[in-house]
Amino acid sequence: MAEPLRVEAGELSAEEILDALLDGRRVLVEAEMMGGTHRVSLRHDGTTFYCDTPTTLHKHTEREEMLACIRKMGYAKPEPE
Repeated sequence: MAEPLRVEAGELSAEEILDALLDGRRVLVEAEMMGGTHRVSLRHDGTTFYCDTPTTLHKHTEREEMLACIRKMGYAKPEPE
């Protein structure tokens, strides 16, 4: 198993995060939420994408759904408009 990729929210683009997941790496994101800093675990098992937060486990089956989640939750750096 590959070593997890540890990043801070906003450090990588959504595509870079997704590429790491598709390469079989777990991505651990340090993110500000609920008044503190928490670790979010993003992973892909070959079929389903998982976004494990301190309060919820989100599952996505489609690549575009996972990209939208990464962007919406603020895990990726903002994209230029």
